[in-house]
Amino acid sequence: MLDAFAKVVAQADARGEFLSNQQIGALEAMVSEGNKRLDIINKINSNASAIVTNAARALFAEQPQLIQPGGNAYTSRRMAACLRDMEIILRYVSYAMVAGDSSVLDDRCLNGLRETYQALGTPGTSVAVAIQKMKEACIALANDRSGVTLGDCSSLTAELSVYFDRAAIAVT
Repeated sequence: MLDAFAKVVAQADARGEFLSNQQIGALEAMVSEGNKRLDIINKINSNASAIVTNAARALFAEQPQLIQPGGNAYTSRRMAACLRDMEIILRYVSYAMVAGDSSVLDDRCLNGLRETYQALGTPGTSVAVAIQKMKEACIALANDRSGVTLGDCSSLTAELSVYFDRAAIAVT
């Protein structure tokens, strides 16, 4: 896993070049938004259980067939697996957000996830809906200015959205 800084340096090194002004500017922006980034991640981590639980409740209200006999989340064992997977995806999205880079999300969470769900007969579209619901909850937390360092968070919420969108696309 490379954070944004290591990734930029590795790319410049591979080309045998100095960092460009654009690359340095992007890293400066990341540093200047560091406290806001950590505040948002702290809010997500502090509310992770509620984010997952509420997203699952909303999903099952919309798709009750999932929790009925024969459904993919029917029985407590399957329900627990569903909630576990949602929590893992949320955790890796938060790691990507801290790093400012999606490689940890891609490499350790999403790589092969679609194939795993297909092999298990898990409907990827339902997982994508659950991810969307977690995204909405996290964006709402990020947009709640209480407990977040002053300043505009629009670029951070856009970045957060990208990570959730990557996860949703990866499972469908």
